[in-house]
Amino acid sequence: MRVPVAGFAALVCAAVAAGAAAQEPPMGPLRPDQSAFLSLYKELVETNTTLSSGDCTLLSHKIAAHLKSAGYTDADLTLFSVPDHPREGGIVAILPGTSRSAKPMLLLGHLDVVEAKRADWARDPFVMVEENGYFYGRGTSDMKALDATWVDAMMRFKQAGYRPKRTLKMALTCGEETSYAFNGAQWLAQNRPELIAAAFALNEGGGGRTDGHGRLLTEHIQVGEKEMQNFRLETTNPGGHSSIPVRDNAIYELADALARVRDYEFPMKFTDTTRTYFAKAGAARGDDLGRAMVALSRNPADPAAEALVNKDRSYHSMLRTTCVATLLDGGHANNALPQRAGANVNCRIFPGETVEGTQAALIAAIRDPGVKVTAVPPIHPIAVPPPLDPKILGPAEKLVARYFPGVPLVPTMSTGATDGVYLEAIGIPVYGVPGGWSDPDGNGVHGLNERRSVRAVFVGRDFLDDLIRAYADGS
Repeated sequence: MRVPVAGFAALVCAAVAAGAAAQEPPMGPLRPDQSAFLSLYKELVETNTTLSSGDCTLLSHKIAAHLKSAGYTDADLTLFSVPDHPREGGIVAILPGTSRSAKPMLLLGHLDVVEAKRADWARDPFVMVEENGYFYGRGTSDMKALDATWVDAMMRFKQAGYRPKRTLKMALTCGEETSYAFNGAQWLAQNRPELIAAAFALNEGGGGRTDGHGRLLTEHIQVGEKEMQNFRLETTNPGGHSSIPVRDNAIYELADALARVRDYEFPMKFTDTTRTYFAKAGAARGDDLGRAMVALSRNPADPAAEALVNKDRSYHSMLRTTCVATLLDGGHANNALPQRAGANVNCRIFPGETVEGTQAALIAAIRDPGVKVTAVPPIHPIAVPPPLDPKILGPAEKLVARYFPGVPLVPTMSTGATDGVYLEAIGIPVYGVPGGWSDPDGNGVHGLNERRSVRAVFVGRDFLDDLIRAYADGS
């Protein structure tokens, strides 16, 4: 979960011009605890957890073994899977707190990774290697560095006899990266909500951004995300011989419908998070676009400001629901009129908006009763934006100031989606943590030669250790 490159690149330029960035210093020799963490991180990356050939259940059992070696008992651990998805299991671990009144906190992560073909990669995607200041391998960035950080923290806390005020819970699940896979976070929320019940959860989605040359410019805390939902558009027709064409053609009808989807603009909206983001990020720019961002955050009914902000595709997406065609199919023979044509439309639904409302908006925009619009399972819950809670933002801001002097912490809303949406549906606010960082090109996440800065891994781990303790021992 990252700020989209288009909008972020401009913010980078503004921050560099303002001189707010600090050059990243080199890594020194690893401490013994860092070496142990590196071994854990490497094991997680090198355990294949793709849907096609990997095994999240296997990795969950490996993690359980590490936790038991640190002193956890079977009573502290819950390994789970379902019979029809035996390789897509997960684990929940609990470290009891000392307070009866302070609600638990949850460390959330997904173990599964996006598919990676060896023939396409410069290196074996399931062998973690270090080169030129980066760790390479599938999952090094999304999100096994954070998974390893959670597991490592839970182990060290237990070994040190640390008794937090809040009970600490950790849930590592499968199925986040593939919409039709078994989703462990959803299963826990629906079947074992008491196991993961918490005042709030920490998750992926935050983190810092560099200028691509080692200069850290901003740290982000994710406070809210969109809901992802696919819709199927389909047209049907009796068809016939292609030598006698007619205008009533399933493919043409579908094409007209997709053109209307392309041209439809969902209404602009703000959450508290996006309003704060546009005000802060706009003020940091100091150009016409920045001034328009600030103006829009103050007055959403300013059409001139909206028109200027909409020219940046990432900012445009942060302001509304978006829907885009991603897949096409149609026809049954090259010498026959099509009897059926279909398309997948992928929507990223603004927090608070519903699947049903988005479906109704698509139907109204298409204006053709011959086009069937159907929500494709799984049907995701409404994205509920968590509050800009000072008890969450305050400790994070203090740590960012200590670890990264001069680097601002900016709350952001993801235009993508994480498993946080399932927890928010049962009343658990989810925040994407700052601490590590990535480059403007996305570090190969979901693509080729995924990588993570060595320093980002280790500094992020130390940062998050302090952040967990701050939340666990706070009010």
